[in-house]
Amino acid sequence: MSIPSYPQIHQYIAGRWVEGSGATVEQVLDPATEQVLGSYRHASPADIDAALIAADQALPLWRGHTAEARYQILRTAAGLLRQRSEEAAAILSLEQGKPLSESRMEIQVSADVLDWYAEEGRRAYGRVIPGAANSRLLVVNEPIGAVAAFTPWNFPGTTVARKLGGALAAGCTAIIKASEETAATAVIIFECLEQAGLPAGVANLLLGIPAEISTRLLSSNVIRKVSLTGSLAVGRVLGHLAVDNDLVTTMELGGNAPVIVFDDVDVEAVARLCVTAKFRNAGQVCNVPSRFYVHERIAERFAVTVQAFARELRVGPGIEAGTQMGPLANVRRLAVMQQLVDDAQQRGADLLAGGKRLQRAGYFFEPSVLANVPDAARVLVEEAFGPIMPITTFSDRDEVLFRANNTPYGLGAFVFTESLDHATYVSDVLEAGMVGVNTTVLSRTETPFGGIKASGHGFESGIEGLEAYLRKKVILQHPPVRGAAR
Repeated sequence: MSIPSYPQIHQYIAGRWVEGSGATVEQVLDPATEQVLGSYRHASPADIDAALIAADQALPLWRGHTAEARYQILRTAAGLLRQRSEEAAAILSLEQGKPLSESRMEIQVSADVLDWYAEEGRRAYGRVIPGAANSRLLVVNEPIGAVAAFTPWNFPGTTVARKLGGALAAGCTAIIKASEETAATAVIIFECLEQAGLPAGVANLLLGIPAEISTRLLSSNVIRKVSLTGSLAVGRVLGHLAVDNDLVTTMELGGNAPVIVFDDVDVEAVARLCVTAKFRNAGQVCNVPSRFYVHERIAERFAVTVQAFARELRVGPGIEAGTQMGPLANVRRLAVMQQLVDDAQQRGADLLAGGKRLQRAGYFFEPSVLANVPDAARVLVEEAFGPIMPITTFSDRDEVLFRANNTPYGLGAFVFTESLDHATYVSDVLEAGMVGVNTTVLSRTETPFGGIKASGHGFESGIEGLEAYLRKKVILQHPPVRGAAR
């Protein structure tokens, strides 16, 4: 395929594409080559204020639209995004690094998400509660108001689509602060919404210094809801700002998903599936299988099989055909990966594959496999967020469940077994918002996506994703009050 030129990046405020007026110029780098793809100027405080005014002024108009009218715009935008899928996927791979096959899937899912919310917005039902004669007891849904949403660099398409789709379908206006490193993917989605006829001010895009934008947005009296996909540290900062300003929040703050593999599985098939899932997007996935607890009777076979599969992975620029794993998204992640590998080895783990940066241009780290990893190793304790697959063993079901749950995170968890008893018991006991039984897929447009504990609260996708942008109003209506008959 021909590689498209990287588009110009601007802020989208009040229905217009405008040059940021901030002091800083951001360069967007290709993580596979370290070359500059493009640049843009950050939003200034005046730009942020303009977005707030636009979202506030557009709210009465947008909430006054019928659900059918909102449906038509979102469905049209989804169709336009599909028409641009090849271009959008190539640009996503250029700026984020993931293979084209993954980028194509992400753009398709982003369009599906817009479609799902378009449909679900027409089913934001309230209810009528039986009451006394000539009275009505109603529960109605209303849009929560203007939304501030913050999206990360690892999935710049689906995270933007989830937040915009839910907010817009509910009748809210939105200000998206997208990642500075993957701005063009967000721009394409906004272009599709604009072309679909979205009224000016309903959705606004800001790019710039995260702390400056978040502080100004969340301290205004316009924003009523905050949605974040990001790190635990950022979640805590935004959480404090939200509490200070009485804002409703949805927080997806990462994970460290355990994978429990029992000794009754097809070892080679499960190992291949785990390798494919673990090294997707170079391991930069919040709900990726992360900590592999393998029954001691099959642990050696599992590790050897994983080692062979990992060594076969073709690593290269995401834009190149045949690439199975691309670079890390930025240079910061390389040092962290090396620290995690070194720490595990110092604690007694065996390095079976990879373990270092590739000696070439770009932010490439080898697909790495560690065996006999002790529970105290950082790679099992922290959210690694990279291409490192740590394997440890277990012998007892309750013991491994204790170890799997012994983490502050609770986003995703996985179990592989042919035993109905194991599948049922383990999925009940695992402390996570989502559990995959004999699958590595935890995200569907129809099902809620979210975690517990330090992984956050609230959901995106599914009917819960729409409800996150709605508030309930109870109306108790009685006949007119009149005096006694004369």
